[in-house]
Amino acid sequence: MLKIYRFLKPYAFHLLGIAAATFLQAMTDLLLPTVMADIVNNGILNADTAYIRERGGVMLLIAGAGALCAAGASLLGAKTSAGLGRVLRSRLFRRAEYLSLRDFDRFGASTLLTRTTNDIFQIQNVTVLIFTMMVRAPLTLIGGILLALTKDRRLTLLLIAALPFLALTVALTARFVIPLFRRIQQKIDRVNRILRENLTGIRVIRAFNREKFEQERFAGANRSLTGTYIRVNRILALLTPGMMLIMDLTTAAVLWFGALRIDRGEMDLGALVAFLQYAMQILSALILMTVMFVLIPRAQASAGRILDVLNTKPESDVPAAQAAGPAAESGRGRVEFRNVTFRYEGAEKPALQNISFTVNPGEIVAVIGGTGSGKTTLANLILRFYDAESGTILVDGVDVRNMTRKHLRKKIGLVPQKALLFSGTVRDNLRYGKQDADDAEMERAAETAQAADFIRELEGGFGARLSTGGLSLSGGQRQRLAIARALIRKPEIAVLDDSFSALDFQTDAKLRAALRKDTEGSTLIWIAQRVSSILDADRILVLDDGKLAGVGTHRSLLETCSVYREIAASQLTGEEPA
Repeated sequence: MLKIYRFLKPYAFHLLGIAAATFLQAMTDLLLPTVMADIVNNGILNADTAYIRERGGVMLLIAGAGALCAAGASLLGAKTSAGLGRVLRSRLFRRAEYLSLRDFDRFGASTLLTRTTNDIFQIQNVTVLIFTMMVRAPLTLIGGILLALTKDRRLTLLLIAALPFLALTVALTARFVIPLFRRIQQKIDRVNRILRENLTGIRVIRAFNREKFEQERFAGANRSLTGTYIRVNRILALLTPGMMLIMDLTTAAVLWFGALRIDRGEMDLGALVAFLQYAMQILSALILMTVMFVLIPRAQASAGRILDVLNTKPESDVPAAQAAGPAAESGRGRVEFRNVTFRYEGAEKPALQNISFTVNPGEIVAVIGGTGSGKTTLANLILRFYDAESGTILVDGVDVRNMTRKHLRKKIGLVPQKALLFSGTVRDNLRYGKQDADDAEMERAAETAQAADFIRELEGGFGARLSTGGLSLSGGQRQRLAIARALIRKPEIAVLDDSFSALDFQTDAKLRAALRKDTEGSTLIWIAQRVSSILDADRILVLDDGKLAGVGTHRSLLETCSVYREIAASQLTGEEPA
């Protein structure tokens, strides 16, 4: 929790204001019983109405000042907690953006959502309580005990005797509740994960009539979470009655023994009234501290989950002294793999093993292989979404691990396997590749990607609005827009990861011809499933089970590589393979 609260530095003035307001509120609370004792002893018992009015006015002023202090403390506390939530959400979002895919896979999207929303909400709730009660409760407790001692030392022993019972109640509650709070956060993660899978996979679920199964799966996770919440609330439900029972017994004991002392003349009525007020304040302060001790463990669990993300250092970060800048360049778009091996977290065998090849500027190199052969993994390593387990990947003669992420990815234009578009206009999506792109640049990129014709047919053209994910477009249209988005930045290295799969053969051929012309001088790495798409590549890399099975042109691979020959034979008919 203390590590989390280092983010409160911008709100130091607010914290001082909260401390001052709660301190004054505690002082007013402690003054009221003394004034009340004077009214009882000198006003009510003597039937002195003027004195009652005078001291009653003072009492009202003190109570009003306390109310103003409480309102000020609550306002500043709310602003501080909201500010802390804003800072934490911003930090978590920025860190999630810069996490490597290995770290992202380790956390998972559902838990990152939970940590950014529910966990931060828990921190905010506790922040309000801590900063409004952290000063007030101890002051009220200590001040109340000291002032109670001035009224009657023997009766104060009754209050002190009640403390062990209160402490025992809190300790037993915390022992059972704290582990359940940790389980709650994990179960919220599971509910979020299942919900996210259902929302993103709704078409698959409906296509296979699995609605009932998914409803039952979600209901099971929901019941598990609900059951844990109920267990926590049942335990906490016993806490308040237990505390109130101790308070009521203590109050009854004070009244009983106080009445006996008044009867013997050892204590006056005003002192007993003041003592009762101090007793209530002391016990109320203990209850406030108890609530804090119950809620803080849950916030601690949330704080730990938040810090797990914030303390994860992105693999892409390198020291400024090692970061390669423009001066370190020795070429334009040259990519080299030297004995590269990579294994996903927890995988039994490497996804890529001892891969070595070189792509020179201006070359078109295709990568082909069966499903799971490592094609997309190769593209991810070039962009340094993951770091190689062994071996070296060089771009323009520089190890990618010694380049800043920004500098490396500025050289590369990626068309991912899944053509993801963002909500907004066509223009907004194209400018995602280059923020200052003008209409002429967008038009040219769209022409090359064979997207200009259907863009013009959209209502508004480049200003046409797209739904989230571009679901209002066909798969081929989304792929062409993704290609245009990558081409608009005129990258030194263009990586197209199976980005023609949804195109018909005629559009495929036109796009390949336009790409060769538009990307002349740039390195083009073309990951494909269809042999017909890569026939005219300068070189073809054949991957098989994570290993490089062959390198060459289409004709040479037909003669020398059995893996490529099988792929070609399965896709091409008659004399086409030759």
